[in-house]
Amino acid sequence: MKRALVTGGSGQIGAAICRQLAREHLHIIVHAHRNRASAEDVTNRIIEEGGSASVACFDVTDAQAAQHALAEILKSGPIQVLVNNAGIHDDAPMAGMRADQWDNVIAVSLGGFFNVTQPLLLPMIGTRWGRIITISSISAVLGNRGQTNYAAAKAGLHGASKSLALEIASRGVTVNVVALGFIESRMVEQSCKPEKIEALVPMKRAGTPQEVADLVGFLASEKAGYLSGQVIGLNGGMA
Repeated sequence: MKRALVTGGSGQIGAAICRQLAREHLHIIVHAHRNRASAEDVTNRIIEEGGSASVACFDVTDAQAAQHALAEILKSGPIQVLVNNAGIHDDAPMAGMRADQWDNVIAVSLGGFFNVTQPLLLPMIGTRWGRIITISSISAVLGNRGQTNYAAAKAGLHGASKSLALEIASRGVTVNVVALGFIESRMVEQSCKPEKIEALVPMKRAGTPQEVADLVGFLASEKAGYLSGQVIGLNGGMA
């Protein structure tokens, strides 16, 4: 059984991705940092549905902690599907943005990408089959007021993923990005009124976590073996 690691797997979008990949007969390692209880809930639900899952807790911004945790995971074999889903936002106009707001957002999205992906590459390449899928945002494509830190972090992931895709294309490993628009979540519900979403999104609605999971599931499958180095927008026609 192939194994998948989903960072930020305890959140709403991460949980949907975990459950979808489990339905496709992967063993899922549900990652969390502080919220182990939520990761355990996701894991238990997968097992109740007949899937296979376990929990891993570490801070993706801490290179040493990540390396130690991943070394333990690799003792049971390589990770062949990696979903870099961990991310935070801390919005403010750049003129008033604190240095820590910039640094923290960059550290989770971009630093976390390196800290988690790099240690898994050689074992994955050794199997001659792998899928690396990174969750990004339309903010990285269009920009967004108050999100220079978030847009910079996510745009960095686009360049990193395209470059990595070129490096390992001949090794049977694909690397792609999914850039999300408005997706149903507690954060979107709190920050965006339905009429704002209707005005901004041509499809007049937010996407669902399951729609994200369905796309990730395809990118993680055999069917997507010739698709690599792409930034795929999932945004209801916004861009």
